[in-house]
Amino acid sequence: MTIDAVLSDPRFRAATDHLRAHHDRLVDEIVALTEIPAPPFKEEARAAAFERLIAEAGLEDVRRDAVGNVTALRRGTGNGGIVAIAAHLDTVFPEGTDVTVRREGTRLFAPGVGDDTRGLAVLLAYARALDAAGIETQHDILFVADVGEEGKGDLRGIRHLFTEGTYRDRIGCFFTLDSPDMDEIVTRGVGSRRYRVTFRGPGGHSFMALGTVNPAYALAETVQGLARIEVPAEPRTTFCASVMGGGSSINAIPAEVWVEIDLRSEEAGELSRLDVTLQKLVAAAVDAENARGTTDAGEITAELTIVGDRPAGRTETDSEIVTTSEAALRAFGFSPGRAVSSTDANIPMSLGIPAVKLGTGGTGGRAHSLEEWIDVEPEASLRGLSASLAAILGTARLAPPR
Repeated sequence: MTIDAVLSDPRFRAATDHLRAHHDRLVDEIVALTEIPAPPFKEEARAAAFERLIAEAGLEDVRRDAVGNVTALRRGTGNGGIVAIAAHLDTVFPEGTDVTVRREGTRLFAPGVGDDTRGLAVLLAYARALDAAGIETQHDILFVADVGEEGKGDLRGIRHLFTEGTYRDRIGCFFTLDSPDMDEIVTRGVGSRRYRVTFRGPGGHSFMALGTVNPAYALAETVQGLARIEVPAEPRTTFCASVMGGGSSINAIPAEVWVEIDLRSEEAGELSRLDVTLQKLVAAAVDAENARGTTDAGEITAELTIVGDRPAGRTETDSEIVTTSEAALRAFGFSPGRAVSSTDANIPMSLGIPAVKLGTGGTGGRAHSLEEWIDVEPEASLRGLSASLAAILGTARLAPPR
């Protein structure tokens, strides 16, 4: 369906009028949801609040699934597939973080306020606006508030939705609404593989057992080898030794040390090659340390444990969801570029299901910091809200008025 047809439909104008009239409610719900902590793996309280609000909006089949996602269905007229629109419940911030919202003019400051609590409030605003405007679509629209998008959550919410969820065989395309930015459409998903590499050895007294093999040396050799890897600039491929620990005392050869390593690439093939390189580095470091030192009390061993595995993927740029989204954003004065990122859209992209990430309107900054902020100035906010809604309706296809 063309964006011109959506924009010229009186029902779309009625929906955007409703968004305008109830913008203060949107802001209030951003604040209320932000102030419900949702640290990694502990999204239950925020999920319960969202579930109550989306049920009040009149959607059907409101439920929480086995992993904690909240889903709600708005039935279409065509008995066809489903267009899913999602925002994630979790934030990157640990339990105990102060999530009180501070207001300065039209700016809201709080951890997680834009990533992705604004997205949750936008889903609620859309559900009410569609109902108030009497809009019907040919495809069903599935509203999803999902868990586990951030960090070690490893996209578990959307992974479940597409592999085990009730609607897994019916979702034909997928929008994730994440961050305020309206000048990009994410059409490619950065894949990542994350390991905890644990090195173990016999340990011993730092003075009396000098020469005994030391797992810290194998760890250091692995990290230095990682630093020397050459990776392509295109497709963008990266690596990082990020967190490490272990040992028991300054005067003891450690019995166990560990390092967490993040591998990423825009292409699955390059990510697999980087993975193989890391495993060879670990094996070589273990062999080198066992050859260097004394192994009378035992040898060095290594264990690689996957702590994150996000698949790479892409949505073809000539697919309907991309061309419709681009047309919608341009119609509202945005200049969207095609971007690469790691979002909930990675999962459907990797399965060959068309998916994009769109913004939620307005502006923002300092995501993943304690000074994260968004600007809810009404005109900029409503322009973004209207553009993303037009993209969704163009893809879900407005049904003729009855």
